[in-house]
Amino acid sequence: MLKSLAVGASMLALLSGAALAEPVKVGMITTLSGGGASLGIDTRDGFLLAVKQAGNKDLEVVVEDDQRKPDIAVQLADKMVQSEKVDVLTGIVWSNLAMAVVPSTTAQGKFYLSTNAAPSMLAGKGCHPNYFSVSYQNDNLHEAAGAYAKEAGFKKSFILAPNYPAGKDSLTGFKRLYGGELAGEIYTKLGQTDYAAELAQIRASGADSIFFFLPGGMGISFLKQYADSGIELPVVGPAFSFDQGILQAVGDAALGVKNTSQWNKDIDNEANKAFVEGFQAEYGRLPSLYAAQGYDTANLLLSAMAKADVKDADAFRAALEEADFKSVRGKFSFGPNHHPIQDIYVREVIKEGGVYTNKIVGTALTDHADVYAAECKM
Repeated sequence: MLKSLAVGASMLALLSGAALAEPVKVGMITTLSGGGASLGIDTRDGFLLAVKQAGNKDLEVVVEDDQRKPDIAVQLADKMVQSEKVDVLTGIVWSNLAMAVVPSTTAQGKFYLSTNAAPSMLAGKGCHPNYFSVSYQNDNLHEAAGAYAKEAGFKKSFILAPNYPAGKDSLTGFKRLYGGELAGEIYTKLGQTDYAAELAQIRASGADSIFFFLPGGMGISFLKQYADSGIELPVVGPAFSFDQGILQAVGDAALGVKNTSQWNKDIDNEANKAFVEGFQAEYGRLPSLYAAQGYDTANLLLSAMAKADVKDADAFRAALEEADFKSVRGKFSFGPNHHPIQDIYVREVIKEGGVYTNKIVGTALTDHADVYAAECKM
């Protein structure tokens, strides 16, 4: 049974001189059950924390569970646009669901703010003035991993990812900045949990390192099986396979692994400190990358609401483009295709106070933008 959650809170005074705008209704479609539920829960919780901290009574959020199924996501989006009359949609974690929902949403004149999924098709020729990715472009963290692998001196990496849009973007991004030889390249089944065959191929490949993108439960399964396999190769990946919730399930098998992210809890700025402390106080756990992206998305939306009426699409779009909010990442701006320009860091998995987590050990890419912006004609 699908469940919906309507959330409202009270509002701080608008910025001095700003006109009182119409209330904004947001439809959040995200994954709250089944495989990958922890990613959607963190997305929702980060978004709602920002709304609560702002005390905004002019922002209503309706939350629905897409069950990680494209057909369910489409049904929910249609209901939210046509029956719920939302102004903005957000929340989708998975790129195949985003591809099913975003184009029809923006075609109907609604805004879509992506908290996570950002496939290359929507960054280039499929871009739209009403679509903003607040997270990254799918290739970006993988490009950073490729750059790190090159700098680390790896010359024969074995790479694997699930066979769906984000998986294809992942391996494309890694190869773009890696530049070395590949010992093997595999696309696994989305949702796969048994990696015996892939580990056998890695063992026989002559690889000097492994890069993998397997988010959620897929990454947990792979890392545990890898740890038991006896293979002892350096592992590199994006944050999605080494995020806060995943690490507790993986345990010691992840210690020391280098992974890439545009956010971590130890980024030193006031917005990030307030977010990490507020999230722990509200939910009793450390935040993840997904929570950070949800939090930034809500604050971007609130910043636009303070400047323009959502019913005036041109003015509201211009307010979103300004990205006039304090990001937990520090520096943040949008490129011409409404995708972020930002730093991407190298993190190392550590154990701190009995909790598995990440610390930043370097910067992989500075002020990094995606390669698809040149194809975007808005």
